[in-house]
Amino acid sequence: MMSQSAELENEIENFLSRLARKTFFETEWDIAAFAIFLIFVGECIAQHEAHDRQLLSMLGLAGSCPNTSNSHRPHKVGIDNLAMEP
Repeated sequence: MMSQSAELENEIENFLSRLARKTFFETEWDIAAFAIFLIFVGECIAQHEAHDRQLLSMLGLAGSCPNTSNSHRPHKVGIDNLAMEP
């Protein structure tokens, strides 16, 4: 059984040798998985930017409309847990 330091050293040597050979991916499956990961990250960024634009437009609309409701009063949310009463 290899010790953790020897195992870590082996992994570092493996990574550095692949870096020297400029082969970052061992198989075509690694390349495909990395491409799928990049597509996922791109979609997340695109969705985040679209959500930010929508949120900003909604805040702009909400700020320009007068608020006539009395929703600023605090009100109780949830239910009472009567089991906690003495």
